[in-house]
Amino acid sequence: MKKKCLMLLTVLALLLTGCGKTDVNDVIGDLQNKIEKSKGYVLTGNLEIVNNDDVYNYDVSSSYQDGDYYKISLVNTANDHEQIILKNDDGLYVLTRVSTQQKNLIV
Repeated sequence: MKKKCLMLLTVLALLLTGCGKTDVNDVIGDLQNKIEKSKGYVLTGNLEIVNNDDVYNYDVSSSYQDGDYYKISLVNTANDHEQIILKNDDGLYVLTRVSTQQKNLIV
């Protein structure tokens, strides 16, 4: 009998706590507070550039840290060329790296 009462109380408690009064505005407000308090973020995505008949695809990664420090990485998906834009206390830098992969040529 005690087990049944305990189980009934547990189910009742779960049902009551799951039916809170949270609306869209509360969720948006909480999200804005978290964004304002954050000290940094990382974003990733794909960039497609259309230039006349040519299409260039890039994998993009952007990192930001409080104090206006950031790093943006652009990697060309066709040939693995990478360009990095970096800002720190020393200044703003644009770095270009070519893939170090060696390709075997058939002669």
